[in-house]
Amino acid sequence: MYHAEKRGQLLLRIWKRYLLIDLNQQEVYDIDPKTVEVQKESVVFSNSDKPSEPLDVTEWKERDVGSLDRLRFRLPKGALIELQIPLRPDGKSLY
Repeated sequence: MYHAEKRGQLLLRIWKRYLLIDLNQQEVYDIDPKTVEVQKESVVFSNSDKPSEPLDVTEWKERDVGSLDRLRFRLPKGALIELQIPLRPDGKSLY
C-alpha cells in the first residue's frame, strides 16, 4: 500500500492490480498498471490517469479501533478488502 500526495488517497497493490482508494469520497478506482511506475519503495502515479467512473463497491465501513482505523469494502466480484490504517498519537490519520 502506498499513500498518494493528496491527503486521503491510498494506492493499494494487489498482485498485478492497483486500486486507488479515496477515503474522503468513499470511492475505489481500478488503475491501469501501465500508468504506475514503481521506484524501489514508492510509486509514481498521476491522478489524471484515474478512470472517470469508480468501481461499484459495497459494504463500505470505517471503524476506529484505537491506534488505527479499519476500513472494509467489497469489490464488484465479491472480494472483501480490509485495510488497517495507523493513526497519529492525536488520533488523526497518517494518510
